Amino acid sequence: MAPMMETFRLGPFVTPRIWTGLWQLSSNAWGSASVSKVRQGMARHVELGYTAFDMVRARSAYPVGSVLLIAIGSSNALWPVADHYGSAEIIFGQFRGSLPPSQQVVGATKWCVFKRVVPTRAVVLAAVQERMERMGTTSVDLLQASSRFHWQDYSDQNYLTALRILKDLKAEGLISAIGLCNFDAIRTDEICTQLGPGAIASNQVQFSIIDTRPLHGMTDVCEKHGLRLLTYGTLCGGFLADKWLGQPEPDLYSGNLTPSQRKYLDMIVKAWGTWSLFQSLLLTLRAIGDRHGGLSIANIATRWVLDHPAVGAVIVGASLRTLSFISKTPPSSHTPPQSARPPGARLGLSEHPDDNHRAFGFRLTDRDNADIEAVLAHSNGRTIITSIGDCGAEYR
Repeated sequence: MAPMMETFRLGPFVTPRIWTGLWQLSSNAWGSASVSKVRQGMARHVELGYTAFDMVRARSAYPVGSVLLIAIGSSNALWPVADHYGSAEIIFGQFRGSLPPSQQVVGATKWCVFKRVVPTRAVVLAAVQERMERMGTTSVDLLQASSRFHWQDYSDQNYLTALRILKDLKAEGLISAIGLCNFDAIRTDEICTQLGPGAIASNQVQFSIIDTRPLHGMTDVCEKHGLRLLTYGTLCGGFLADKWLGQPEPDLYSGNLTPSQRKYLDMIVKAWGTWSLFQSLLLTLRAIGDRHGGLSIANIATRWVLDHPAVGAVIVGASLRTLSFISKTPPSSHTPPQSARPPGARLGLSEHPDDNHRAFGFRLTDRDNADIEAVLAHSNGRTIITSIGDCGAEYR
């Protein structure tokens, strides 16, 4: 029997502790699939209880004014998508609109500011209304203000003005919950202090066994203000998986890696440690998984993050190809052979949403955590916050 789904409260919602990330729908770099196949994959997640989806405002590598093209339905007609937000919000909105009213599905999206702007009420309201229009709803479930792009320059404190206006719009019923994304501990504390108790529900940050920066200040801020962390990068783009155990270090520039994998491989071998040490970590996680009845490396890596009280949910990304793939894959707790995977499909929990439950229903023991810490002690993990900076600093 599969463990029961773990949930937590975020604002007015009760959501699972594993969310599905749709950020890769913002670019063809992760592959492509028909919208009908994507919806089938999303429906599979919902059937299994994974009812929370996270979206991102994307700024693609394509020239301004260009469009991304994705195929719609069996006709394979091309749908042009503007290069600001990608298609995630639109696809999510259409998918949610197809569900019965009794089925609660939570959609979390973001507001990114790409250039200096005076955040008047009209400007902020227009951004919120655009999110509602694209998602086909009368209110935004969770709107996350992102520190990436222009607001990565914290000297421009207009983010405080914008967040105060978002708080007003929440009171008017246009937003159900307000979150942050990639704000560091100092600014998160500042925002929560100035806006008052309960104004901010979450902060989305990178957090994994490799990248432990949230443990150096952010979790204290969460405890002080009652925030929950929504974490991405928890599986390091799929590197924290059995597939990579015993494998040689991949070529960063071979073209065989996804954009996420290139990002996380760079962190693993340049900021955190070496590929050899990473193999020691995978071997340790494999042994821990065996002690817990044959759980996967990904299960253990996910559980390690979930065991931290400040963490509300782990966000596991699903690409277009992955969503298409899982929609036609029967439930299985085993990784399909390489030949069965579509080209470019990312590895990790997102390929088997039915297997995500295996990260629930247990906690790591003192022995498990001691074994992990014995490996981490040889890494640069504790100094990443000084070499890279606090949460989100890599985007500044």
